Amino acid sequence: MKVVLLGTAAGGGAPQWNCACELCARTRAGGLPARSQDCLAVSGNGADWWLVNASPDLRVQLAVTPELAAGPGPRDTPVRGVLLTDAELDHTLGLLTLRGAAGLAVHAPAAVLRALADTRAVLATYAAWSWQEVGSERPVELAGGLVVTAHPVSGKRPKYVGESSVDGSWVVAYRFADPVTGGSLLYAPCLAAWPDGFDDLLAASDVALLDGTFHAPSEMGSATGRAGGQAAMGHLPIVDSLPRLRRHPGVRRVYTHLNNTNPVLDPSSAEHDALREAGVEVLPDGALLEL
Repeated sequence: MKVVLLGTAAGGGAPQWNCACELCARTRAGGLPARSQDCLAVSGNGADWWLVNASPDLRVQLAVTPELAAGPGPRDTPVRGVLLTDAELDHTLGLLTLRGAAGLAVHAPAAVLRALADTRAVLATYAAWSWQEVGSERPVELAGGLVVTAHPVSGKRPKYVGESSVDGSWVVAYRFADPVTGGSLLYAPCLAAWPDGFDDLLAASDVALLDGTFHAPSEMGSATGRAGGQAAMGHLPIVDSLPRLRRHPGVRRVYTHLNNTNPVLDPSSAEHDALREAGVEVLPDGALLEL
């Protein structure tokens, strides 16, 4: 299995266009590496690739990733489809970038498919896609040989759906398994809390890419001077998840979906040192994992 971290930042990227916090200022000045919005690409054979979420930065992410280059024909692409962890704008707006490709398959929870009804109608005017519901813990074999299973982790709804009557799993984690090598990857960029059974999922995985949006509960307000709002965004802070990750030293653990205010973006920070001491990583955009 090959995995490319196309983007590793939370919504808005790093630096965020309308933020002048210390970390954004340092990133603009070249002191820290810039990061695009979180998105993943996975493949079981190096030829058939699946995107996990479709970020607003997707066009650039595809253009700078050799594994996802178009060809060999003038309109061929190795991208076979997309798996959505949720219906957030930061994870779905990139679908519009893919509108020129025919035959893509999009997998998502039922609630997410319903929330995207208008987007699906727009895309249908450009190309024929298939939209497939992912069932809880129901394995699906993807082109290229990987087997993926969705695991509900949260009922947090996007702000734009308002008081939708749609119940069910709004946010899922995906576990990818390679039957050939036995390698397995857990991808959970959005964790509102630590779900029941999540330790078992971690223990059964070789690599885990996990929600590292915020380091502390009050971080965003402290960095921007605007208190409130962070608690409703549905992201378990690192100070709460890291003690749990310490229980799984045999798993390669990587934080992703990092907010522009998160001090772990600075490799010289005490917060980053704590991750290093625990054996947990923060990788750059474009990192390639093979398992």
